Amino acid sequence: MSWTSAIYAGEVVHKRHKPKAHTLRYRVFSLLVDLDELPALDRSVRFFGHNRRALFSVHDADHGNGKPGELKRWVASLLGDAGIVVDGMRVRMLCYPRILGYVFNPLTVYFCEDETGQLKAILYEVCNTFHERHTYIIPVDGDASGAIRHECAKELYVSPFVPMDCQYRFRIIAPDDKVHVAINESDPEGPLLYAAFSGERQTLSGAALFKAFLTYPLMTLKIMGAIHWEALLLWAKGVPVYRHNKAAAAVASSFIPQSTATGSK
Repeated sequence: MSWTSAIYAGEVVHKRHKPKAHTLRYRVFSLLVDLDELPALDRSVRFFGHNRRALFSVHDADHGNGKPGELKRWVASLLGDAGIVVDGMRVRMLCYPRILGYVFNPLTVYFCEDETGQLKAILYEVCNTFHERHTYIIPVDGDASGAIRHECAKELYVSPFVPMDCQYRFRIIAPDDKVHVAINESDPEGPLLYAAFSGERQTLSGAALFKAFLTYPLMTLKIMGAIHWEALLLWAKGVPVYRHNKAAAAVASSFIPQSTATGSK
């Protein structure tokens, strides 16, 4: 069977500009999951499960409001509260899956399209290691066939080596044969950090998932390990540390009106 959902295999790059230069690069893959396809994927794709144990799985508890069966309703509620109308909405979620039951998603991106396939909004769900999530809801106006550029103020503590007084500038190429998600983060003095994922589409199947498991063994554990290893390297370089202040709510969101967001270009 042909799915809208897919595998995107590629590379993550992080480049810190200051106060010490630091770069990391590693191979990863992400799943693009059409939320309407999850029940069928759970039944039909070997090695994949939805809200259950499997080699690869997607659990509603890891996203949105964390309530089983409410992920698409959660997206619709956020868009409705923001006054964004999406007729016949389809939501495609770009994320890391659980592998053998474990995952950490620093960023999950929701592509919200209308019944004609026109991209109407993007949700950027940022998660930190303190089990806090903040979702930035940003509309997309006009043609989304090129790069989409969005900007918003940082609202959630993410890294002990990055201050809160920062701006995110997103550059997105929506999923097709390829996908690209890039973030330029700046503090009041200028560019601070660049992070990006670029991937190429692969058909989602049991065979493809098993191949991904062999190619990227224990990937999600390695991501968490890499976060702590890179933190140790930054600490050793003398990069300043910023203490975590608990978020007012474990799950929160912000609507960024189009007047402060840059549409597709």
